[in-house]
Amino acid sequence: MLIMTLVTTLAAGMVWQQYRAIQVEGAERARTQAAWILSGALDWARLILREDGRTSAQSDHLGEPWAVPLAEARLSTFLAADSNSNSVAENDSLEAFLSGSITDAQSRWNLRRLVDAEGKSVEAEVKALQRLCDAAGATGDCASRIVAALVRAWGPAGSDDSKAGAIEPKRLSQLAWLGIDSDTLKRLEPFVILLPDRQLKINLNTASAEVIAAVVEGYLGNAQRLVQDRQRAHLRNLDAAAQYFPSPPRPLGQVADVNTSYFIVQGRLRLEERLLEERSLVHRTGGTTLTVVSRERVSLREGT
Repeated sequence: MLIMTLVTTLAAGMVWQQYRAIQVEGAERARTQAAWILSGALDWARLILREDGRTSAQSDHLGEPWAVPLAEARLSTFLAADSNSNSVAENDSLEAFLSGSITDAQSRWNLRRLVDAEGKSVEAEVKALQRLCDAAGATGDCASRIVAALVRAWGPAGSDDSKAGAIEPKRLSQLAWLGIDSDTLKRLEPFVILLPDRQLKINLNTASAEVIAAVVEGYLGNAQRLVQDRQRAHLRNLDAAAQYFPSPPRPLGQVADVNTSYFIVQGRLRLEERLLEERSLVHRTGGTTLTVVSRERVSLREGT
């Protein structure tokens, strides 16, 4: 009996080790498949943006092909280019569904404009942020807390306002590192973003009325009229936008434009029981040259 018990214990341990090895291998295979498919979604977006830059480099607007989201579709619909019925039947067995979208990163206001090259806050930009905080319904000290946090992060090394060794935020969510609460970040997310270049301007063809009014320092009613009118015909240049803001406090060309160089590519994959999403920031230069600035992959729950 003792020998049988020992053999049974050893056999059970071997079965468990084998089961764990199979589970680990399956998870690694699923991770590799997901990475490959989501990379394909990014390639799809880069192709669309490259073609758009080649055909309409003067302006970017919401009536262009890149602004049309890719509805969720079974992956086999992309793979079944071969008319062979057997291969199509095999592809149909894949429980993988892909969706995606491309959004204009410059439809939101760039928080990097708050701090100049010397690490000091810019008064006009601080006022723009305050207006956006008011539009988002954030707390009264929202703007001052964000400005103070970013001055500490981007201030010159050794200055009173900087923190030695502070990690500079690259994405809006990383402002939590600097003490900005999650509720404030969630409220501001539709209006602001963190982009690498502090000179970037908002795109009047894609920005919301709240963002336009805050940045241009015009009345919200003027911005809403611009947003309504651009649905019929997009702005081809800044001269077309001058009628909505006849005497802005700052020249319109300092804060706004009608084209875009930064886009957010979002790919979502539903693979069996897993739901993965990848968000990439893409920089387009020269109309057709695209560079991936950052990639972030998150695991989601069904229904999110």
